[in-house]
Amino acid sequence: MQTVHPTLFLPDAEAMTRFAARLAPHLRGGDVLLLEGPIGAGKTHFARALIQTLLAQPEDVPSPTFTLVQTYEGPGFDIWHADLYRLTHPDEALELGLTDAFETALCLVEWPERLGRDRPKTALTMLFSVENDDTRRLVLCSANPDWAARLKGLDDV
Repeated sequence: MQTVHPTLFLPDAEAMTRFAARLAPHLRGGDVLLLEGPIGAGKTHFARALIQTLLAQPEDVPSPTFTLVQTYEGPGFDIWHADLYRLTHPDEALELGLTDAFETALCLVEWPERLGRDRPKTALTMLFSVENDDTRRLVLCSANPDWAARLKGLDDV
């Protein structure tokens, strides 16, 4: 996996929201964002901000911790937000219909390590970590060279 973008340091929740809003226009159906990092690193905050940016009408964006998947109607494609934390085997992710969604929907997947070998090879992996109480570090990686061009210039947050 190669890093396709400089490491971002987001000093507060508002910076995370701004980054999500700047990334949104560069996304399309069939894109998969794998959100990795410990609890409290900002994965769900980022997902909510991104989804709210893409929705035509504002709506509540709950965490899918208990429902496992929440879906939304985006701008010409569906948006799937999955939280796989509670899964115990990769086959459970397949039962959710995620592999089909990877083909046509924008998919945001928290705890993607639960996908095992079904982790999409062309996905953008977003590695979230906590620097201090407010600052989050975000590293973007992908084996797909297309992401480098699509993300160019988004590090000015």
